[in-house]
Amino acid sequence: MKAAQELRVGNVVMVDNKPVIVQRAEYSQSLHRTAVVKFKFKNLLTDAPSEAIYKADERLETVVLLTRQCTYSYYADPMYVFMDEEFNQYELNEEAMGESLKYLEDGMEAELVFYDDHPIAVNLPTVVVREITYTEPGVRGDTSGKVTKPAQVGDKLTVMVPLFCNIGDRIEIDTRTDEYKSRV
Repeated sequence: MKAAQELRVGNVVMVDNKPVIVQRAEYSQSLHRTAVVKFKFKNLLTDAPSEAIYKADERLETVVLLTRQCTYSYYADPMYVFMDEEFNQYELNEEAMGESLKYLEDGMEAELVFYDDHPIAVNLPTVVVREITYTEPGVRGDTSGKVTKPAQVGDKLTVMVPLFCNIGDRIEIDTRTDEYKSRV
């Protein structure tokens, strides 16, 4: 149990017997009132957003989520199947995969997040290496400032890259921001 004022973004707590993750926490105190914390939550099971206000000293039950290293195995419509080192298989639907689908490929290492022994989310590595499949050639002489151009990487992702990147180049991409990091 933690006091509301101790909760930070990313903490998982139980609200109305449902696990929610804190997306925003704003502490405020006026002269004549008690201190309060305004929260913005996201339900871990349904992704439904919610907001609530708690007194700063009100206590909320914290939840510890388990994580497990797994490898992506295959897609079995409509589920994505992962396997751990003990050959246990775990299935996640498309909603639980979220933005991770842009980077997912066979044999990729990932970290599954579990609540109540059921996988609810996937965390990919923060940096992945991909090959540029299509991009326009850079315009010669256009070098004022940080000049970029769109590059197609795989089937589902377009990343802005520097002019010197060409088709066939392998680049590092930050999976959190979808931004180019460097050429490999």
